[in-house]
Amino acid sequence: MGAQPSNPNQTKLLYFISVDWFFYSHFLDRAIAAKEAGYEVVVLTGITREDNPLAEYGIKLIGIPFERRSLNPIGLLRNLIDVCRVLKQEKPDIVHQIALKPILVGSVACRLLGIKRVISAVVGLGYAYSSDKISARIMRRVLSALFNFVLDKKHASTVFENADDRAYFVEKGWVLDKGAVLIRGAGVDIERFKPSDRAPETPVVILLSRMLWDKGVGEFVDAARQLRKKYGRAYAKFVLVGDPDDDNRGAIPRTQLNAWQAEETIEWWGFRPDVENVLANATISCLPSYREGLPKSLLESLAMGLPCVATDVPGCREAVKDGINGYLVAPRDPNSLALAIERLLKNPALQTQFGQVSRVMAIENFSREIVNHQTMALYERVLHDAS
Repeated sequence: MGAQPSNPNQTKLLYFISVDWFFYSHFLDRAIAAKEAGYEVVVLTGITREDNPLAEYGIKLIGIPFERRSLNPIGLLRNLIDVCRVLKQEKPDIVHQIALKPILVGSVACRLLGIKRVISAVVGLGYAYSSDKISARIMRRVLSALFNFVLDKKHASTVFENADDRAYFVEKGWVLDKGAVLIRGAGVDIERFKPSDRAPETPVVILLSRMLWDKGVGEFVDAARQLRKKYGRAYAKFVLVGDPDDDNRGAIPRTQLNAWQAEETIEWWGFRPDVENVLANATISCLPSYREGLPKSLLESLAMGLPCVATDVPGCREAVKDGINGYLVAPRDPNSLALAIERLLKNPALQTQFGQVSRVMAIENFSREIVNHQTMALYERVLHDAS
């Protein structure tokens, strides 16, 4: 039997995630929806900011030290001890653990404590599965062994953001088909993100993401360099929006970003909280990533009614349909990326057509209302199945 509720009249839901900023950007809407549905909500995470945005919603925040990039056994043991301590104290009815390392640590903690109502959210497979470096290949082997050992195939539910990752985990035997749930992405606020009537004088091609090599930033810069060499500097603006993630092995040094900007190949705008205003100035949204869960920047671009150019990889092809609302290109290929951007910039009517389809896709498939509804239904199912 798992831990019993601390309040018999209220179900306690605990989110376990490695870092707070990712929770705020990708899961806060769902936590608020759970709170409004009557759950007592707790968030266990590594804290990077001094304020507590959860307090106004009546959501409890618990901080623990958590290093995302390391699989060092000593660090994992420390994390496990901290998580077990919090779970014993909080006695959650449902544990919703998010991203690979919290899934590994949380699964072991829940098994040790007899907690059966566990939901694991695979929000992309990260550096280990997007990089070809030796360190990434070693990490893939380690993760494969750990997944096979720690995931609770019998009781737990595993949520995937795209069909490719779901099929991969089922094929590997890490999860059972009946426990593999597809909920597409974080959900987008279609009222906040909606088409703009702004028309920049010079076309603007935007890559909005963390500044990581495996987001295809290098290929984007190479494509921009090709097109500007061919057509001149007034052809289009190529803009990078986002900061490096210093706790990620694939982070692009700020010196490199500044160097690209200095040579006037791209503009680097850094982190921008007003994403809707950024995208309102865009002509094309571009994400040449090597692999994704389901990138929020693409979903926001769809809601803004933008045509998109992305890579034909898991996650990206969930949001971009080739020749329907944008173009899919080969990953790690700046030449095909440049050709797709060029093709769209030459055809304003096609930009409009693709953008209109993007907006419909966002409303029909990716709104936060849809994602919140699917997530609340999963919580109810988990409670029912484990009772």
